[in-house]
Order: sequence, then C-alpha cells, then structure tokens
Amino acid sequence: MIKNPILNFPKISTLLLYLFAFSFAQAQQIFSTNRYPITDFRQPLDIVPPALAGSFGEIRGNHFHSGIDFRTNQREGYPVYAVADGYVSRLRVQNSGFGQAIYLNHPNGFTTVYGHVQRFSPKIAAIVKNLEYEKKTFEIDDFPEATLIPVRKGEIIAWSGNRGSSGGPHLHFEIRDTKTEETINPQFFGIDIPDNIPPIIHGLYAYRLNGKTFNENTPKQAIGITGANGSYKALTPISLTGEVGFGVVVTDRHNGLSGTNGVYSIQLELDGKIIYTSALERFAFEDSKAINSHIDYPTYLNTKRSIQKSFVDPGNPLKIYSGLVNSGKINFNDGASHQLRYIITDSKGNASILPFTVNAGDTPVAAAIIPAGLIFAYNKANEFNSDEIKVLLPQGTLYNDLSFVYKKLPKPSGNAWSNIHQIHNRYTPLHVGFNFWIKADALPENLRNKALIVSTGGSSQGGTFENGYVKASPRNFGSFYIAVDTIAPRISPVNIADGKSMAGLSKMTFKISDNLSGIKSFNGYIDGKWVLMEFDAKTATLWHSFDDRTASGKHNFELVVSDVKDNVRRYSISFFR
Repeated sequence: MIKNPILNFPKISTLLLYLFAFSFAQAQQIFSTNRYPITDFRQPLDIVPPALAGSFGEIRGNHFHSGIDFRTNQREGYPVYAVADGYVSRLRVQNSGFGQAIYLNHPNGFTTVYGHVQRFSPKIAAIVKNLEYEKKTFEIDDFPEATLIPVRKGEIIAWSGNRGSSGGPHLHFEIRDTKTEETINPQFFGIDIPDNIPPIIHGLYAYRLNGKTFNENTPKQAIGITGANGSYKALTPISLTGEVGFGVVVTDRHNGLSGTNGVYSIQLELDGKIIYTSALERFAFEDSKAINSHIDYPTYLNTKRSIQKSFVDPGNPLKIYSGLVNSGKINFNDGASHQLRYIITDSKGNASILPFTVNAGDTPVAAAIIPAGLIFAYNKANEFNSDEIKVLLPQGTLYNDLSFVYKKLPKPSGNAWSNIHQIHNRYTPLHVGFNFWIKADALPENLRNKALIVSTGGSSQGGTFENGYVKASPRNFGSFYIAVDTIAPRISPVNIADGKSMAGLSKMTFKISDNLSGIKSFNGYIDGKWVLMEFDAKTATLWHSFDDRTASGKHNFELVVSDVKDNVRRYSISFFR
C-alpha cells in the first residue's frame, strides 16, 4: 500500500519532522514501499533549472503519459546525455510516436528511454542509417547486441528535437524496469525537479450510482469549492442518499517555467479511514488505455475536462490503486453526518487538502432501472449477430457491464456499399478493439480488395473482404459502413522539379497524403538504387537528405507511394547535383 507520511505530520515531534523533511529531500521515496537507486542517474539534459512540459502519469488522450517531458526553451539541438553507464539496447525510428528514440540498458536493472530526438550521435546515426539501407525502410525497430554500442554516463547520445508525434521541441524521458518493461516515475530515481508548489484542486463531483454501472447517463453533481495554496474546502455541506462515488479535477505545477502537469496521488478518506488511493508510481503499457476507465470518459469526450473518478470499475486492470473499500463507492443511508477528505499529492510530496461534509439520507433509494438492451458482461466474451453484421468483443474489452444497443441506419450517399451500422455509442470506453463484420451490398468483385470499413466521421478502420463480409477491428464504438478506396496517394514536390539543379541544397522535400485508407509505404530511387526517404507524419513531410551516395552530375529520381489498399502513385524526374 502506498503510504503518505504527510498525513501524520501533526503527530511528529519537531526534531523528527526536520529529519523527515531532510531525508525526503535526499531520497524522494516516501510514497513507495519499493526502493529505487537515487544516485545512479544524472539529468539527461544540462538545462538549469530543469523544467517539465509533462509529468509522469498525467492524463493524455487514451493513455497515461509514460515519462516526463523536459522543456528545451522551445528550441531543438540541446545535447542529450546518457544518464548512466550502459549500452544501447534498442534503436527506433517511426513516422509518428517517438519519431527517433534511443533505449539504454543499465547494470542496475533499469532501462532509460530518450524520445523525439532531432538526431543521433555520429556513431549511433551511422548504425541507424546502415540498418535503414540494409532493410530498405525508414522505420526501424532494432535491438543491437549488448556489446555493439556501449555508452558511458555523461556521454552525448543525441540532440533534443521535435520528431514524431511531438507538440513542440522537448525531450521525452522514461525509466523502465528492464525485466517487466513497466515504466516508472523518474522522480523516484533522483531526477530532481525543483518544486514546492502544492497541486491545484479545480473541481469536486458526486456521482449517484445507486446500483447502476457508471456510464454517460450517471447523474453527476458539481460541488462548489474554494481555496488555494494547498488548503481547500467545500462551500456548504452536501446532502446525498444512496450509493455515491466522487471525482476530482486536479493539476500541478512546479517551480519556474512549468506546464500544467498531472498529480502523483489522490487519496480519499471517509470519517478518518482511507477508502481509495491512486498513485502513479509505475504502470504497464498494456494497461495504459484504462485511463478511460480511470476518468469520467463521457465528460472528457464532451468537454475535455478530466475528472478523475475515486471509484474503480470492475474491469479496470490498472494496478495504481490501493486501500480500496467497496471499490471507493460509499453508501449514504444512515441519516448521519460524515466527514470526507481528499489529499492530493505531487511527486515531491507537496499536498493539497480538501475536506467536505456529507449529510446522509435515511430513505431507501428506488431500485435501479436498467435501460433496454442486450446485457454484455465485462468479464466475458460477448457477441451480437444480425443479418448484416457480426460483433465480437473479446474478454477484457469492457470495464463495466454494458446494456448493448444496436441500430441500423440508411446507406449514406456516395462511396458506400452497406447501410450505416451504429454499434452502441462512443461514450463507452473499450480497453481493446472489437472484431466487426459488415455484409457487403452488391460489392463488385473488382472492388473487393479495395473495401474497408469507415466511420461516419470519415475515419478508416481498415478492413479485408471475407466471404461476403468486410472485417475490421475498430478500437471504439461508433457508426460504420463499407467504403472502397481506389484513389492513389498524392505527391506534391516542395523544392524540386524536373531538370532542376539541386547543387547547394541539402535535401529534396515533398508533401504526401492519402484520401482514405492511409499511407502504407514510400520508396525513393536515385538511378534505380533505393535511397532513404524520411517522413514526419504530423506535417506530412517526406524528404531525402543528399549524401556521398549521390555524386555530381545528372540523376534520375523516382518516388513510389502506396496506400493501405495498394493504390500506387509514382513521381519521376531528372535532376542535377
């Protein structure tokens, strides 16, 4: 169980309090029964003081943030250092995601990760480029032998950048357990961020559950609060009857140039006893999408407001919870007055306290009315079939039991080869995708390999034709139909044209895009030989950087871009160097 010694401060003598504060400043391990090395690692950047644009475990779309984001003064090109001795265990280049990333294994049993880097150190860059040419692909995910690229603590391994799915220049940094690959809060390892600012509590909510599973129809009541600087209170006592869950909106900042970050722990007490604790010490990547169970997902979709629920859905696999009593749900039915208290803590132990009073009713609550629909159990595989569709939810897809609803809607105009099929609604989060088949409506044989399932919002879900149906695996419920993609990707040259001299230019650049199924591959050839084309998905920019493989003189260039449905666009020119 995660312990919070701050709660015991009034019981500690002045001397012990001083010793505790000193040990905390040195160790930063007061929130965990695990022990992590706190002197092995240095900072990955030399920017002083360090500042974060994102904290560990903060709420992101469909996932918890898996590391900490170091600010780089809105610039690229800061040296990135190996935080300890070790070796390069993984090299990854992606169109999106981390863009370019280095993974180092260390003798102490932990792995560090450095993402969105602008470029690798020369020795690493040469190995990456050789791998790309050897495999004839821009995207690589390679695991070098332990003896191939040793590194020393303080060695420059890269320069900070903005590659991949990055919203601006920064360094994404992680520490993982090498064996389990769980990601761990780096501040447990002595990665120090100056911080004496307590979290901010923005909102308090009560959910009237009363025997129903939580969903978009659960009544929610905002409770007025006031306060600042770690001390908050409800404006008035609250009257509640029946089964209730609570939720809070909280953020954090640190000293200096700080983004709006997430908090470390949320603890709820009822009449002096802990009934709920969540603490973001570590988590497994396969569980990260359960953030949509941790928060009030329908409210997030509608307003982007992140209310963190203090009650746990039965199918939530996250291991960040402890001290749970009745999964954090409270029955107010004794007519008494109850004292509740939130303790919100950041990674440095700064705490904000929010006490509030609930006056419980004593009249029975009406029995829950379950809406009409097919009941899907959260702990089983579930299936729905009709004449035109098949839906299969593997076990582990749902966080709660679901009253499943399906509707068939008319075929849309234009590129559609089936009716629209509304699969429940978008407000129910799913942990994994579901298998989905739609029967094709007179789809010609010559278009079957071009068929896919799309949402009514125009987003491709992929798909393959099988025995009269198109099958896909959407990650969320919604409304879907069959479409076909027969249009090749688009290639738009930026700085090159037929017959142009490229002397003095370091690279040739293009914009590429696709109308529906998405880009699958791109390959460039100079004088018939494959050359490396690099891609940035967020800007749809594709480029080739000239090197000594391209000598002076006239050259022929061909670019071939394919989409997921194998529609191909070719671009061929001559140029001079």
